[in-house]
Amino acid sequence: HILSILSIFLIGMITESLGVNYGLIFGDYEYGNNLGFKLFGVPYLIGVNWIILTVISANIASFLTKNRSVVLTIIIGTLLMLAMDFVMEPIAPKLDLWKFKNLVVPTSNYIGWLIISILTQTIYNIQFKEKEVKLSFNLYTAIFIFFVSLNLIL
Repeated sequence: HILSILSIFLIGMITESLGVNYGLIFGDYEYGNNLGFKLFGVPYLIGVNWIILTVISANIASFLTKNRSVVLTIIIGTLLMLAMDFVMEPIAPKLDLWKFKNLVVPTSNYIGWLIISILTQTIYNIQFKEKEVKLSFNLYTAIFIFFVSLNLIL
């Protein structure tokens, strides 16, 4: 299982590195200074973020689908990840997390998130049969409400 989690981390770091250095996959953007140490322009915490969002979204999706269809679970998990990205993007520049060129989030960002999330969701759902739902639901909800709240007050 550790290789699966490491794979998700590396997929996140590599795709984000392609983004910040070449404008590929997600668009033309850069990370600010509030996420700590960077490797090739990408904070290590972003790789960790890909792991956390993949795991909690997959666990919730697994509960919602009752494990009936791994494809449906992957789709729902991907949509949960995409929903989280929608609430993070508007506030990220104000928090000096990351910002897109001209402060406009391109459609390619959401398409990229969709594609990469499908990949990370597939890895997680194939490798992990046992899923923890309660903590995942609470963590996802807390993060989601946090970013929605920041969008409303800042």
